[in-house]
Amino acid sequence: VVSTQSTEAVVSTQSTGMVLNRVTYRRRLSYNTKATRHNSRKLQGGKLVYHYATKKTQVHKCGDCKLALRGIPAVRPVKLASLSKRVKTVNRAYGGTKCGKCVRSRIIRAFLIEEQKIVAKVLKAQASKK
Repeated sequence: VVSTQSTEAVVSTQSTGMVLNRVTYRRRLSYNTKATRHNSRKLQGGKLVYHYATKKTQVHKCGDCKLALRGIPAVRPVKLASLSKRVKTVNRAYGGTKCGKCVRSRIIRAFLIEEQKIVAKVLKAQASKK
């Protein structure tokens, strides 16, 4: 015997007399994956449905030291695409990919390497004069 309350949600079995709440996914993907994480909710009419949970967002990290970048929002990629460039980056060299400490150390390292080259060239010139 099938009850006529809701053909999707409530089915009463003939042998045991129990009520089964069969709930199906609302989207096309029919497998239990990360994308189909859900919570069961009961609507006003007693119908049981799935409400999909959004995935947790990842904080953007520095490419060198792997620390979280400040000033860049942790949002899902679809939301990130709709944000303006001003929100997604920091106004500095490597802004949005490297943290300030790593950028500073890169600049200092490049400066010291250039200084070392100049010192080597000067020493070579002095040695050739003698």
